Amino acid sequence: MQRSAQRVGCFISIDGIDGAGKTTQQRLLAEWLESQGWSVVCCRDPGSTALGDQLRRLLLEQPGVSISLLSEMFLYMAARAQLIEELIRPALGEGRMVICDRFLLANVAYQGYGGGLDVEQLWQVGRIAVQGILPQLTIVLDLPVPEGLRRRGEQQDRIESRGATFLERVRQGYLTEAARHPDSIRVVRADQPVEAVADQIRGQVSQFLSATV
Repeated sequence: MQRSAQRVGCFISIDGIDGAGKTTQQRLLAEWLESQGWSVVCCRDPGSTALGDQLRRLLLEQPGVSISLLSEMFLYMAARAQLIEELIRPALGEGRMVICDRFLLANVAYQGYGGGLDVEQLWQVGRIAVQGILPQLTIVLDLPVPEGLRRRGEQQDRIESRGATFLERVRQGYLTEAARHPDSIRVVRADQPVEAVADQIRGQVSQFLSATV
């Protein structure tokens, strides 16, 4: 699969509960796409901008700060809006491949299915925040919650510390949204060897690119 001569940017996100291997699979996918001739930009949400990194620390690393669920959602949206403005939109305009570790679907899964906010309203607010720029393909790494907690061990952030029942609602939210949007959200089992997961992701991305680029 070699890249078309026409410079058309593509936007892919990798999502799922913590411990599923998103960061590792983002790196492996980027390396493979670069070998296919793509110029790749990797980012994480929240993060990858000065504002996003500050908000990430506030949201995940300061458990003593009280943040309501609605406030939490808007802070994620603010970080994402900045990420679109500073990094994603310019990269797509240059015809590059953007791979983001999490994106709007994470809000839907965590604050919606996990926390109880209205899912459709989250999608609506999210589309405003990102000015219509959404991943063309999202890979959800599906992992049983007990395995995710085992992999993370004691390294749990403020949101992960909400417990297994909360995380199971999040996991089921991801699967529900994948069933609702099968053309743009694909599920890959993450309880497999790293290379097997990477190979399945490459297959999904190759299929997507063959149909769109």
